[in-house]
Amino acid sequence: MNRKLLIIYSLIILMGTAVEGCKGQTGDDKDVKVGAERPDIYFKYFKDKKLGLVVNQTSMVGSTHLVDTLLSLGAKIERIFAPEHGFRGKAEAGEMVSDGKDIITGLPIVSLYGKNKKPTGEQLADLDILVFDIQDIGARFYTYISTMHYLMEACAENQKTLIILDRPNPHGHYIDGPVLQLEFRSFVGMHPIPVVHGLTVGELALMINGENWLPEGLQCNVKVIEVENYTHNTKYILPVWPSPNLPNQQAILLYPSLCFFEGTVMSLGRGTYFPFQVIGYPDTLFGEFEFTPISIKGMSRNPRYQDQVCYGLDLREVAPPEGISLQYLIFFYQLHQQHSDEPFFTDYINTLAGSETLKKQIQSGLSEIEIKKSWQPELQAYAQKRKKYLLYPDFE
Repeated sequence: MNRKLLIIYSLIILMGTAVEGCKGQTGDDKDVKVGAERPDIYFKYFKDKKLGLVVNQTSMVGSTHLVDTLLSLGAKIERIFAPEHGFRGKAEAGEMVSDGKDIITGLPIVSLYGKNKKPTGEQLADLDILVFDIQDIGARFYTYISTMHYLMEACAENQKTLIILDRPNPHGHYIDGPVLQLEFRSFVGMHPIPVVHGLTVGELALMINGENWLPEGLQCNVKVIEVENYTHNTKYILPVWPSPNLPNQQAILLYPSLCFFEGTVMSLGRGTYFPFQVIGYPDTLFGEFEFTPISIKGMSRNPRYQDQVCYGLDLREVAPPEGISLQYLIFFYQLHQQHSDEPFFTDYINTLAGSETLKKQIQSGLSEIEIKKSWQPELQAYAQKRKKYLLYPDFE
C-alpha cells in the first residue's frame, strides 16, 4: 500500500473513534405519531369501502399490524399487495415474491415485485381505495418508493383513490447525492431526484403528481395522512427494520454512502449478520478486519464471495457521516486499481448513481470535495422544487 493510500486508510480508521458520543442515541421521536396510528383521522374514509393494502412488516400500529388493526375496526380489506421482501418482510433482496394467502387472516396476497410491479386493472376492479403504509428510508435506490410510483400510476389509470399513511424519513434532515438523469431510470431510481431526497413518502407522492412524473399527464387522487409531531429535523429511529439486509440503525444511516459498492467488485457483508456495515474483498491488502460471507436464508442465499474470507473495514462502530461520504468508494477504488487488473466498477454503478458521471469522476482522480461540488447546481434546483411539496417544517 503506497504512502498516499496509507494516509487515507488511517483517516478512515480514525473516523471510527468518533462514534462513542452517538452510541445509544434514542433520537427525539418519542412524541411522533405515524399516519397509521391516527385512525381517528383516516378511518372515516374507509366506511363501506373495499380496501387494498400495500403493506409489509413495517406497517405497524404500535405493536399491532395495520391489517389486524383495520380488521378489528371493521374495515373491508379485500387483498394485500406485497412489495420487495414480501408482506412479512422475510424475502431477501431480489428474491421473487410470490402471490399467496396470509396464513393469519386468510387474505389473498398479490406480489408487486418481479414481473408484476404495477397492480393490474383486474386486481383493482373491485376496490374503492388503496392504502400505502410502508416505512421507507429516504434513499432513491430503495425500491419501496418505486412501488409507490407504480401504485399511483395504476390508481390514476383506474380512477381509484390512494391514501398514504405517512411515516418519518430517517434521512429526512438533508439532501445529497447526484440527481438521476432520466435515461438511467430503473426500478432503483425512477425520478430526477438526488440519492437522498429529504422527503417522506407522502411528500414524494405530492411531488410525483405536481411535477407530472406519471405517464401521459396522469394525476393520482392522493390523500396523505400526516405524521403528528414530526419535522425534518426529527431524529427518527425505525421501530421495525425495513428489510433483511438493513438490520439496524447503523446500516440504515450508512446505506446512502455504501450502496454504491453494489456496483463494484467489493462485498458489503451480504451473507453476514452485519450487512451494509462492512466493506471487504478477498485479499489481505484491503484491510485487517476479516469476515466470511455465507448463505443465510432470508438474508442472502448466494452472497458475493460466499465461503471466502474477505478483508477490509468494520464500520459497525463508526459514526455515520453527515451527508453522503465518497471516501470509502474512492479509497477502495484506488487500492483495487493498484493491485488488480479486474475492473472495479460493474455496469450497475451507473444505474445506482443515475448517470455515468460519478464513475468517470472517480476514475479520473477527482476528490470527494470536487465531486460533491459538481452536484451543487442540481441539488440547489431540486431544493427549490422540493419546498413546494413539504408537509412538515423543514430542516435548516
